[in-house]
Amino acid sequence: MSRAFVKETDGEEIYDDLPDRPIDPRPNLVTPEGLTGIEAEIARLQTALADAQARGARADMAELSRDLRYWQSRRASAEVARSAEDCDQVRFGLCVTLEYEDGRRQTYRIVGIDEADPAEGLLSYVAPLAQALLGKRAGDNVSVGKQGEAEIIAIARPKAVPSRR
Repeated sequence: MSRAFVKETDGEEIYDDLPDRPIDPRPNLVTPEGLTGIEAEIARLQTALADAQARGARADMAELSRDLRYWQSRRASAEVARSAEDCDQVRFGLCVTLEYEDGRRQTYRIVGIDEADPAEGLLSYVAPLAQALLGKRAGDNVSVGKQGEAEIIAIARPKAVPSRR
């Protein structure tokens, strides 16, 4: 085929039709802080998109538009679940402190899917460990995979929650 009939691209066309980010089909439970984080991310993306439009940066505009659609969808489907008043059992929004067989202690807060950051102690309510913890009480033991067993030693409301975004 002659090169005259082949369209050369400048590399920007690949960004015109970025696929949407997948959205988890499970309920979009969020903590109040999670909702604030979603709203902050939307505002940040709107500002960044306006900047990209002013610069004519098509690749940036495509990525930012895709991410903005994702977060707007997550905002529209967000169900704010406030932490339980009582801490008699593990529930969404509460903090759970585990003591492992080797004496180590780890505290997790059960949060929404988009809020999760296990390294920061924020565990998605759909994560296997969170599923094992939900409904349990202080003194109960749970299986923690390769780490063996852990005992729930405390269930509490979060004291101060850092901003995630």
